[in-house]
Amino acid sequence: MQAQRSPAMVGGGAAAVGSPSPATVPVRRRCEGTAMGAITLDLRPGNGVGPFTLGMPISDAFVQIENQPNLYDVVHVKYFDEEPLKLDFVISFPDHGFHLRFDPWSQRLRLIEIYDVKRLQLRYAKSLIGGPSTLATFANVYDLFGPTFPGLYDKERGIYTLFYPGLSFAFPIPSQYTNLFINGEVAELPLEFPDGTTPVTCRVCIYDCSTDSKVGVGSLMDKAVVPALPAGSLYMEEVHAKLGEEILFTIGGQNIPFGASPQDVWTELGRPCGIHQKQVDQMVIHSASDPRPRTTLCGDYFYNYFSRGIDILFDGQVYSISSHYGVWSSKVMFFSKAQNTC
Repeated sequence: MQAQRSPAMVGGGAAAVGSPSPATVPVRRRCEGTAMGAITLDLRPGNGVGPFTLGMPISDAFVQIENQPNLYDVVHVKYFDEEPLKLDFVISFPDHGFHLRFDPWSQRLRLIEIYDVKRLQLRYAKSLIGGPSTLATFANVYDLFGPTFPGLYDKERGIYTLFYPGLSFAFPIPSQYTNLFINGEVAELPLEFPDGTTPVTCRVCIYDCSTDSKVGVGSLMDKAVVPALPAGSLYMEEVHAKLGEEILFTIGGQNIPFGASPQDVWTELGRPCGIHQKQVDQMVIHSASDPRPRTTLCGDYFYNYFSRGIDILFDGQVYSISSHYGVWSSKVMFFSKAQNTC
C-alpha cells in the first residue's frame, strides 16, 4: 500500500481548492486510471448508492471500503487542510467517478455526487443507466424515472438540472440551444435538440429530500443536508465532564470516574474497538518534572472507543484510568464515528 499527498478539496473533476492536505491516498493493487470496467451499484433516491447510505458516519463508510478492497482499490481522502471544519470531508473514487461528501462537523454523509456517469452504472427498478454502454441521456432518464416538474437552467454554467425527490440530473446545454429555455425552464419535455440529439447527464446528486431542497451543481450543492438522527441515537451524544472526577453520558447514562479499572470501563461501555500501547516520548527521560518511573510510561495504554469518539488512557502501573495523564478526547475530525460534546 502506497501513500501520497492529495489536494485539499475536490470539485468533481475540477481543479482542487486550497492547500495540500496530509490525507493519505491508499493505492492497493494497481495504478489509478488503469481500466477495470464500470461497476454497477443500486441507486436509492433520497437514501444512497450501493453500500453507502446518506447520514452514515464516515467510519462506517471506511468499513464498507475495507470490506470490498477489490472493488474500491483506489480511494482518495480529501479535506481543506487550513480550515478542516469549513469544507466537506470527501472520500473520492476516481476510477468509478463519484464522491462521498461528509459534513465536516458531524462527519456524516450528506451528499453523494456522481461526476462521471460513464464510469459508474446505476441500477434502478431492475433497469440500468450510465456506464460505458448505457448512456444517461435526458430521454433515458425521463423514460426511467418518469415525468417531473420542469427543471432549472443555469445560464452562467450552461447546465440544465432535472429534479426528482432526493435525486437530480444535470445536463450540459450547448450555447446554440439556449433559446429552448424560457425564464430558466425548458419549453418542452423530454428535451430534444433540433438536430434530433438529446443531452447526456454530466452529474448526478443523491441527497436527503426531507427538506424539499433542490440540490444540484454550483451553489445548489450546499443545500444538501445531513438526515436527522434516529430518536435515542448515541451519535453526537452529549457528554458532561467533571474535571478530575468523571464523565457522564447523557443518553446511555454511563458514568466513568477517573481511577476506574479496565473491567469497570468494559462493564459500562462494552468491549473497546481497539487497545493500543501509548507511544513513549523519548525526551521525557530528561524531564525532572515527570514524577513517574520510566517503566510506568512504557506500560501506559489506551482503550479506543471509536463509536463514541473517545480514547481512555490507563496507567500501566496501577491499571486504572490515569488522573495525572488521563486524556479524554473528543475526536472531531477524520477519526471517530461520533463527535461527543462536553
